[in-house]
Amino acid sequence: MDILYAPWRAPYTKSTLNNSDQCVFCTQPKDNNDDQSLLLSRHKYHYIIMNKYPYNAGHLLIVPFEHVDALNALSQEACHELIALTQSSITILNKILKNQGTNVGINLGKASGAGIPDHMHTHIVPRWTGDTNFMPIIADTKQISVDMVNMFTELKPYFAELKTEGF
Repeated sequence: MDILYAPWRAPYTKSTLNNSDQCVFCTQPKDNNDDQSLLLSRHKYHYIIMNKYPYNAGHLLIVPFEHVDALNALSQEACHELIALTQSSITILNKILKNQGTNVGINLGKASGAGIPDHMHTHIVPRWTGDTNFMPIIADTKQISVDMVNMFTELKPYFAELKTEGF
């Protein structure tokens, strides 16, 4: 059996669950400091943000503005936008990062592995052949060899051009 062990994410999930009653996914877009939050683009129903505790370089989150915990709680229009943004995000990452594959996932509920189960979000994780190794298991260390701020700066213009009106 393979086990996904990601201890480097513990500080993030603990901080978002225990610091206050406010949801990090609700407060980040309201802060209006997109560069500090690594928020790439805003759309009618969702925003796209870089994951500050990524599984891999370029790990993005597509987050609904509405605080919902389930995919079926979104309107049909919001679901359509989510799929369109997922497609566009994959296209941009493939173009810029030259990744060889992509994981797309939505963890609904704590039992599914959701770190923030009360506010659903979609993960877009670029993958490369051989991007996993022994470091996270043996040394409790995940190596991300790309500076997130530089990556944000490189990706931002492409996400700024995304239009979802009428898909």
